[in-house]
Amino acid sequence: MPLYEHVFIARQDLSNAQAEGLVEHFSTVLADNGGKVVESEYWGVKTMAYKINKNRKGHYAYLRTDAPAPAVQEMERLMRLHEDVMRVLTVKVDAHEEGPSVQMQKREERGDRRERR
Repeated sequence: MPLYEHVFIARQDLSNAQAEGLVEHFSTVLADNGGKVVESEYWGVKTMAYKINKNRKGHYAYLRTDAPAPAVQEMERLMRLHEDVMRVLTVKVDAHEEGPSVQMQKREERGDRRERR
C-alpha cells in the first residue's frame, strides 16, 4: 500500500485532549477503510505565519500512514468537513523516516543548520 504523511491544524480554542482526540478519530476512519496509522505525533499549539479563520495559533498534529488511496480520500474529506480542522496537508512518500519528525527533535539534534553569528 502507498505511504502517506499528513499534517493538520485544529482550532486554538480546543483543549490538548480534544486535539489528540481528533488524531484518534481520524486514525479510526483510516482503520475502518483498510489503512493503518504507522505513527502519530501531537506537535502542540504553534503560532501560524498568518491568520486562518481569525485564529493566530493552532494545534498541529502529524500522522504517518500506510493506506490505500480511497481510505486517504475519505479521511481528507472528513477532515475538510470537520469544523475544528482548519488546514490539511497530505504528502505521498516513498518510505517513512525512522525516529521522530524534525518538529519533535531537539534543536541540537538537527545539526543541519549553520551556526548563528
